[in-house]
Amino acid sequence: MSRLASPVVSGYECSSTRIHSRPWDAARERAHAAAAPLPPVRLPLAEAAGTVLAAPLVAAGDLPPVDRSAMDGYAVRGPGPWTVLGAVGPGARPPAGLRAGEAWAVVTGSALPAATDAVLPDEDAVRTGDRLTGAVAPGRHVRRAGEECAAREELVPAGAVVRPPVLGLAAALGADALRVHPRPRVAALVTGDELVTSGRPGPGRVRDAIGPMLPGLVAQAGGRVAARVRLPDERATLVAALRDADADLLVVTGSSAAGPADHLHAALAALGAELLVDGVACRPGHPQSLARLADGRLVVGLPGNPLAALAAFLTLAGPVLAGLRGAPLPALVAAPVPGGLARHATRTRLVPVQVRPGGVETVGHGGAAMLRGAAVADALAVVDPGPAAAIAARLLPLDPGAGQWGG
Repeated sequence: MSRLASPVVSGYECSSTRIHSRPWDAARERAHAAAAPLPPVRLPLAEAAGTVLAAPLVAAGDLPPVDRSAMDGYAVRGPGPWTVLGAVGPGARPPAGLRAGEAWAVVTGSALPAATDAVLPDEDAVRTGDRLTGAVAPGRHVRRAGEECAAREELVPAGAVVRPPVLGLAAALGADALRVHPRPRVAALVTGDELVTSGRPGPGRVRDAIGPMLPGLVAQAGGRVAARVRLPDERATLVAALRDADADLLVVTGSSAAGPADHLHAALAALGAELLVDGVACRPGHPQSLARLADGRLVVGLPGNPLAALAAFLTLAGPVLAGLRGAPLPALVAAPVPGGLARHATRTRLVPVQVRPGGVETVGHGGAAMLRGAAVADALAVVDPGPAAAIAARLLPLDPGAGQWGG
């Protein structure tokens, strides 16, 4: 049957050859653009890690709010010797002020008496009774009020990921909560009559390798799995699961191709979904899809082969989750490929590699059904289509939260 004669249901191409197959980069960009940031919420600091700021972090006051000691030692004024008048304990209010020739014992972080010139560290101090001597330059070991930031100064922009240092800074500023885009909720719908979930599979059965990957992949991409559902290869059951799932993103595994047991396209058509990506020109992972349900929820379809599913998740689901979080689409850095990597004439190759100081090295075992290579890889090398071997490739991290590499 020719492409023009292929049956179409509600605008869905039913042939195994998808005429709407997108280039890999275009599919990734389309997935990110399809996802609007989730409405902002205020979360306590203890719950905000890994979210994305919906508003800048602004200093409510100077930091530090008063002059503080940067060392254990003595707050002094003027040249020595000095007379030690007492000690300022942790959290204690400082005395009203120092006069020339006076000193107070302090600890790191203590609020300093007014007019302190410097802090003489304990290791440089010589004390006999209340008499103190030592050498210290004016201004040494004093953290001046507002040294880190001034009141109303913007410190971290909206769109930044809330990492541990952001939480610590917010706490230091006196904040108890942050306005953020929450972690997207993901429903994982795992299809396949042939799948088993424990032990070694018998004849005709396959151990589910995709389901165990999804929670970690979702968490690394900044989301959280709200539901995991196993489904038989039945169209009506899949339609009901898609309709009823309470999540921001629905990820369906093993039903995205055009075989007799693949019902995702028919289920989406039955629900009146808009198909945004119908196949991606990449290997592995070509039969992947992205659709929007009538109520706005997004659906990503992953192939049933494990490495193909992993590649598809990083291609479509990862960018969708970034968009829902209010985060930009991560740029991919390039690295040299000593010895080169073969290109496909028309499709982007996604090849498991390890990152080394001199470039990337392939780890083998990159077939669509294999995870051995990915299990020891750092990234998938994105090998653009073309006639000649690639001497450099962009890197798609297997852990999106692990950062990037220099070129």
